[in-house]
Amino acid sequence: MHELHGPGSGRKRPPGWVGTLERRKDQVGRTGRAGRPTGRVRRLATPIGILAAVAGAFAYVGSVDPNDPGHYPVCPLLKLTGVLCPGCGGLRSVHAFIHGDLGAALEANAIATVGYFLFAAVWGLWLVRAWRGQPLRIGLAPVWWWGLGAVLLIFTVVRNLPFGSALAP
Repeated sequence: MHELHGPGSGRKRPPGWVGTLERRKDQVGRTGRAGRPTGRVRRLATPIGILAAVAGAFAYVGSVDPNDPGHYPVCPLLKLTGVLCPGCGGLRSVHAFIHGDLGAALEANAIATVGYFLFAAVWGLWLVRAWRGQPLRIGLAPVWWWGLGAVLLIFTVVRNLPFGSALAP
């Protein structure tokens, strides 16, 4: 048996065990004993899976027009109160965005359209860091979260007022 923690440690490791990062680098992309992916394949699985789910959702909304009534449910807040939520117009925004009409996407929901670009940037950063074996850590101070909440609240209030009708879908 091989030694686990170096010469003289007295602890043994089972045969076939690879215990250091340097020795595992040559196994990037291979599968382990139980058929589970190891290394880079495993690290990239989550970001690629998320992208596949988002791309599938965008493809569906791009193919089924939300401007035609009856395909999607009505926003419950809009239906019950008549107030537009920050997400109202999001499906129309996705549909326009998929079809290359950025102006119509911004008109339907400007916040959502900005969010698509933000998602793409964060996803790209996540993919690069996963490729390099580094975790994705986005540590935003509470002031940023409060600021984001304030922007969403202001957007919601303004789009429901007469002078903010340009922000309504």
